[in-house]
Amino acid sequence: MKFFIDTASLKDIQEAQDLGVLDGVTTNPSLMAKEGIGGEENVKNHYKAICEIVDGDVSAEVISTDFEGIVREGEELVKLDDQIVVKVPMIKDGIKAIKYFSERGIRTNCTLVFSAGQALLAAKAGATYVSPFIGRLDDISTDGLQLIQDIRDIYDNYGYTTEILAASVRHPMHILECAKIGADVMTGPLSAILALLKHPLTDNGLAQFLADHAKVNG
Repeated sequence: MKFFIDTASLKDIQEAQDLGVLDGVTTNPSLMAKEGIGGEENVKNHYKAICEIVDGDVSAEVISTDFEGIVREGEELVKLDDQIVVKVPMIKDGIKAIKYFSERGIRTNCTLVFSAGQALLAAKAGATYVSPFIGRLDDISTDGLQLIQDIRDIYDNYGYTTEILAASVRHPMHILECAKIGADVMTGPLSAILALLKHPLTDNGLAQFLADHAKVNG
């Protein structure tokens, strides 16, 4: 399973990169705004800075919602760096744009996916990644993990190569359950990734080892 971090924070991205398990980054306009990044050139420069930190794919989201605008923005974004994947919303013109991009070798991430039907359309259009938002489904008392399972079953049935990128991951159990189901990628905050490190028995065991060492070594 690939680990992406879902943020625009260069500090968090660098920390995840230094941990040695980071495979890529996903961002969106909300995450950019959270970091105070505004203006077209500032956003582009921020994407370049992210690409300098990580070795893997960096999803950069378009703002336009019409076919022509999505294509125009996407073609500009991929000029920034070979690592850029164009993030396109799950709307009618978004699917049309994904087909356009896929025919030209431009990689895409279909975002804001909340149903297996949407994921099927994205795969048929040639999306590189499809991003089902499991945390947001959980928020409305719907089983986000079941959606991952449904998409996995459909893609395996027909041999679609679109990678399932489990998005809106909130905590370490989301990560582990997605790994069991067979999601290709997960993207979440640094806190969810770091939480995988923690176990009370590990902490207790290390404390005991260090205490015993101190007793015989002064």
